[in-house]
Amino acid sequence: MTTENIEILRFTTAGSVDDGKSTLIGRLLYDSKSIFEDQLETLEQAADLSGGSEINLANLTDGLRSEREQGITIDVAYRYFATPKRKFIIADTPGHVQYTRNMVTGASTANLALILIDARKGVIEQSRRHAYIASLLRIPHVVACINKMDLVDFSEERYNEIVADFREVAARMDLPDVHFIPMSALKGDNVVNESVEMPWYKGRPLLTFLEEVYISSDRNMKDFRLPVQYVIRPHTDEHHDFRGFAGQVAGGIIKKGDPIISLPSGKRSKVKSIQTLDGELEEAFPPLCVSICLEDEIDCSRGDTLSTIENLPYVVNETEADICWMHETPMAKGRKYLIKHNANVSKMMIKEIEFKIDIETLDKMYDAESFALNDIGRIRLKTMKPLIFDAYKKNRNMGGFIIIDEATNATVAAGMLRSAPKDIPQPEYEGYMI
Repeated sequence: MTTENIEILRFTTAGSVDDGKSTLIGRLLYDSKSIFEDQLETLEQAADLSGGSEINLANLTDGLRSEREQGITIDVAYRYFATPKRKFIIADTPGHVQYTRNMVTGASTANLALILIDARKGVIEQSRRHAYIASLLRIPHVVACINKMDLVDFSEERYNEIVADFREVAARMDLPDVHFIPMSALKGDNVVNESVEMPWYKGRPLLTFLEEVYISSDRNMKDFRLPVQYVIRPHTDEHHDFRGFAGQVAGGIIKKGDPIISLPSGKRSKVKSIQTLDGELEEAFPPLCVSICLEDEIDCSRGDTLSTIENLPYVVNETEADICWMHETPMAKGRKYLIKHNANVSKMMIKEIEFKIDIETLDKMYDAESFALNDIGRIRLKTMKPLIFDAYKKNRNMGGFIIIDEATNATVAAGMLRSAPKDIPQPEYEGYMI
């Protein structure tokens, strides 16, 4: 198998201060021999200067000087490494409350989340908060890494207590696939290699789990969606009749000859051909970037969506969404913003704030009047142009969006669309009801 064909796993890390996130990632890179010689030399020199006998693996990921000086992670750092079985992209995100937006950013595209728990402290408020964000962002797989087991004498009893506590949290938050691994990132137990100190643990070490976790079914392969990024019309003698609708397949499978509908116009046709830079395909599926040619000339432009006739997406101007406010300027209810959903950009306004989440207790506050930096909650929004979407729970590619300040062009929020409210009427397309 060539490296180009190796599957990519994107995962994010989360934990409170001193839970050992940076050390864990450093251990993964170090023990899997995924660091360069000059990086290793720098770490060894730093260890000599500090008078220590061992290198500080956390310095592999805490790249900012301010992070190294404080011994904390304050920004999202992306790391890349590979094994013969899989490629990995790590989003090392800060665990502090004031950096919630950074965690949301790093976790938004993740297949898997590592939530670190200090074996001495157990499941604390920040553990619950990180689990809530993982649930909100619909991360398909969660691994609770019970770290620093060496500081509790590798106690199986302590491990079982933490597992029971976290299972209770996961059940409340609808986390469907949760796994537990006891480890010591500092010592290397159950990170890359099996631990001889914990023979009672019969599971896989972390790296083996990351190599083997099944992620192919994480994408929605049932409902075909192609948000149109660009309409290709070469205007040459050779391709005078070519008209392709280009974009990245966001869900489902499409084949030549399949009936298709363009939304929001509702015009229908059939797939004539599926083109890529490497030639023509018989079928397309996520995450391929393709250009679809249709048998008929229909009304379809950038920002529209091609869909199969069955299981149509929502097409509405008003809906509910969960958001994380990401800007220092607070939200103003009733103020006009821009919403960017795939290639569709529309003016919007926030009609009402349904509730805001108390990030410490996870209680819902129904009397909120605004959102400040890092606040998370639910809103009802209204757009000038119709949104063509699936609920984020159903298809992350079709349910995610950002809110932009029209005056400054700054991204002020990221959001996850929910199922359209029942009181909002759905359009009917030539006998096919959404």
